[in-house]
Amino acid sequence: MAHALPALPSRPAARVRRLPPVLAVVAVVALLALPLGPDDGGGAHPADAVSALAVLYCALRLVRDRRRPLSRTAAVVLGLPVLGLAVAAAGALSPGAGLTGLGRYLQVFVLVPAAVLLLVRDRADVRLLTWSMVGLALWQGAVGVHQYVTGTGASYQGEPIRAVGTFGSQDVMGMATVVSLGLVCAAGLALGRTPVRHRLLAAGCALALLLPLALSFSRGAWIATAVTCAVQLLLAGVRRALAVGAAAVAAAVVLVGGFGVGTAMLQERVGSITRVTDAPDQSVTDRYTMWAAAAGMWRERPLTGVGLKGFPEHRDAHASLALSSGSETDGAGAGYRRQPLLSPHNMYLLVLAEQGLIGLLALAGSWLALLVLGLRRLRAVRRERGTVPDCAFVACGLLVWQLSDFAYADIGGPSTVLTAVCFGLAAWWALASAGPEVPER
Repeated sequence: MAHALPALPSRPAARVRRLPPVLAVVAVVALLALPLGPDDGGGAHPADAVSALAVLYCALRLVRDRRRPLSRTAAVVLGLPVLGLAVAAAGALSPGAGLTGLGRYLQVFVLVPAAVLLLVRDRADVRLLTWSMVGLALWQGAVGVHQYVTGTGASYQGEPIRAVGTFGSQDVMGMATVVSLGLVCAAGLALGRTPVRHRLLAAGCALALLLPLALSFSRGAWIATAVTCAVQLLLAGVRRALAVGAAAVAAAVVLVGGFGVGTAMLQERVGSITRVTDAPDQSVTDRYTMWAAAAGMWRERPLTGVGLKGFPEHRDAHASLALSSGSETDGAGAGYRRQPLLSPHNMYLLVLAEQGLIGLLALAGSWLALLVLGLRRLRAVRRERGTVPDCAFVACGLLVWQLSDFAYADIGGPSTVLTAVCFGLAAWWALASAGPEVPER
């Protein structure tokens, strides 16, 4: 009697199982390339929904493989913000506001970073995810440059020339964030010990992204990117830093001086960074007025803050009369709107105002731990092998950019999900130091 042969898995199913799990995170990045409608700026982006699916997919894989989800160190570092968030959610003005704020913070700083940490297996996965971020930046940058050239961008000083990519005038910081992070990724890839053609390609992408970053007219993104690239170059070595810095300065001179790319407006925008008391523009006045309002909320409730989502409700009670009624947006496919100022545009002050010292110490403690552990691992790898892999420059660079940008911006808008991916990559590099060396594929 013939024995029945065991059923073999179908080829398509076998191919799906062989796909790297990090593709779930790559899908989140790819969806940020989708254009937003004129009325979609305030709602959830498809990338947010897919990030939730990526977290669910990660959890199902852990259950199926019966793996311990996180090391003790990783659980402590990534779980530390939950303490402050729980206290701030309990102190919110309404249960709905508390739950909404809690879900957003958990998504950005706990759940998605943990999923990225667990779905990334090795350096090849890091490079795949990093190149996807560079590709997204190139796409958004190309759209932004086209907007500047054709006069179809967001309104800036009465002219429709501000590069905003597919994010529209409702989220003028979206393209600047994406392009900046892509530039940091490309710089990290160019500094690593990879084949020369890969480094040249990455360096070319970094130089190409300088133009759309300049045309975004985003002062905070400029400062954060300059600080981060300087840190990356110093981590790579002083001589290399001097050589690459000279090349970047030469490229900037050619773009701005040689081709006259927005010379007058760029000079005016750069000059406004330090113009606080000597005839500042209204956006600078609003920013510093909201910073003072956030500090006032913290002084009122120093330990727990005013509760998640509480800044808009308490703003007018702490802001001076210098604060305008809102910011004006126009262009890039949308009509004129006046948007209320709902946050201080400073992540540290927003956390201090809404979560108090407890929340700030918990969140900032988690970020500082990632930075210290990441830099310590970078030094250990350099001491052991004499070279530093590209993923170290990328992960540390993304974390430095976020911590620098938080001095001029806070979470909000579709690009926020990319912040969660950055923290996940930083966690992968920093927290892998507690275990064995991550293999190379």
